[in-house]
Amino acid sequence: MSAIAETELAPSDALVGTLEDVYRDLHAHPELSMREHRTAGIAAAWLRDCGFEVTEGVGKTGVVGVLRNGGSATVLLRADMDALPVTEATGLSYASTATGTDRFGQATGIAHACGHDMHTASLMGVVRVLAENRDAWQGTVLAVFQPGEETAEGARAMIEDGIVRRFPKPDVTLAQHVVPAPAGSIGWNPATIMAAADSLEVTLFGRGAHGSAPQNSIDPVVMAASAVMRLQGVVSREVAPRETAVLTVGALQAGRAENVIPDQALLRLNVRTFKDNVRARVLAAIHRILDAEAAASGAPKPPSYAVLSEYPRTDNDDGCMRRIAAAFEQRFGKDTVQQVDAATASEDFGLFGAAWGVPVVYWMVGCIDAGIFDAALKAGTVDELPANHAPDFAPVIEPTLRTCITAMLTAAGLWLR
Repeated sequence: MSAIAETELAPSDALVGTLEDVYRDLHAHPELSMREHRTAGIAAAWLRDCGFEVTEGVGKTGVVGVLRNGGSATVLLRADMDALPVTEATGLSYASTATGTDRFGQATGIAHACGHDMHTASLMGVVRVLAENRDAWQGTVLAVFQPGEETAEGARAMIEDGIVRRFPKPDVTLAQHVVPAPAGSIGWNPATIMAAADSLEVTLFGRGAHGSAPQNSIDPVVMAASAVMRLQGVVSREVAPRETAVLTVGALQAGRAENVIPDQALLRLNVRTFKDNVRARVLAAIHRILDAEAAASGAPKPPSYAVLSEYPRTDNDDGCMRRIAAAFEQRFGKDTVQQVDAATASEDFGLFGAAWGVPVVYWMVGCIDAGIFDAALKAGTVDELPANHAPDFAPVIEPTLRTCITAMLTAAGLWLR
């Protein structure tokens, strides 16, 4: 057992109180992916105050802090910082009123509707506890505040900016995420914990005309509508029932005036899969169907395809995850720590482990008030609770914040001997 586990380092009530204010501030001032300048500045200043060597601007807005304290092990701890193009509807006193322009040039509200503000505040707590208790551990801590997780840009940007060659190689990479489960609970999986994801933007080409003369057009709206309906059959008819895949058409945009048939239609699609062969089959089906709809409509040219994002599957290292899960059970109690099924959500965190060739470990922390969750469970309405990316999603601060800090300290402590 490690020194940290033996001494059970934990955040003080005073630190948690300070970080509650930090969390509310971060929540009220969200920033979109790759634009997290204010948040990055807060993280960098905090790291410096804790005695870390700090490098800003890694992958544009990423922050890396290094704290060396003897020993031979190095542990990477990661928190994502970005918010979503969502208008908040929580009614909280510290709710975001921020607005901006999304990556497609559209005006939008901005909100921390996924809990990355909780991740950031939690990692700030972890580094403070470690900095103030250096006699309880040995090793090197690599604290990574990552931008752009929501768009799958951030981890790649930091890797392309040389994080692997510029900073110590970790022995393990650790991260966590809040989810709509009872606050204070922890979910883990020894293998795949999240799906791969592919997002595409497809433009269908037609021929515009006056609404009174549809015979002069090749209508991309009809083409797109037909394609969307046909795409709904990919998972139900082309993926084996024993496999898992999700295909979502999240946007269909065409035209502006009711009496003008446009010459283009745009689709944005998202695919989630757990196996490479299923991913290849679904992506091939998308191309086949859209190309065929265009040809059947007499389109002047085939559709154009652009990749919006690619997330790898998040695969936990079996041995490391089980070791950490056992430590979680000892720390929090077996009733609080549960093995969970893989989620069809996606993450880019695994790219760090792949870049260094080291283990990845990722777990979930519940963030819904336990009383509210239990009532929903009894009523059979758990699926109606606010979930990640919903405009009314907001983690209950306590005990979520304290649990996130303590969980990361517990996991890191297994290496920081």
